[in-house]
Amino acid sequence: MEARHPDADLLDRIRREEPGAFEAFVERYGDRIYRFGRRMCIDSENAGDVLQETLIAAYRSLERLEHPEALRSWVYRVAANACLMMQRKTKTADAIEVPLDDLLPRGDEGRAVEIPDVSSLPDEEAARAELGEKVQRAVGDLPPHYRIVLVMRDMDGLSTRETAEALGLEDSAVKMRLHRARLMVRKTLEKSLADSRAKADGP
Repeated sequence: MEARHPDADLLDRIRREEPGAFEAFVERYGDRIYRFGRRMCIDSENAGDVLQETLIAAYRSLERLEHPEALRSWVYRVAANACLMMQRKTKTADAIEVPLDDLLPRGDEGRAVEIPDVSSLPDEEAARAELGEKVQRAVGDLPPHYRIVLVMRDMDGLSTRETAEALGLEDSAVKMRLHRARLMVRKTLEKSLADSRAKADGP
């Protein structure tokens, strides 16, 4: 017998309007939505607005969702739309405050892509901090339609299919945008690190 999807029981509880069902949904997805908002919308206040808008939309519509396996991609679709609307309003991009390991673009097998050696920098911890800032800027500078795919796939761990469903794209378009986003981040890092080495070496 095929195992029930982990979100099936949650959806059943929400449809039956059981006490605590919506709170259980918030507990399962609230932190994910907020982190996604921070990575996409940059500003913590905007991320909080994205969380609130997503939860309100969920409250109004979740009981009508038929397939539990689509819940995660549906949540990300609502959050993504909220983020893109927020970006159109603000058009600002401050520093993204997320861990460096979360930002390093991933290869096809899930490993971080190779980036230029930073061992020439004087201190390992300082080098890592400097690299983190460079990666954050590189991801933050991506066009939104590339950044959102990179965030969903490489940082939040959605599958290609889930990302495609959330964004209303074909799988092939998700793969193409992800490849281009990773390439743009890598090229930006290579140039930035090369400039840093050139400054360190002096004239």
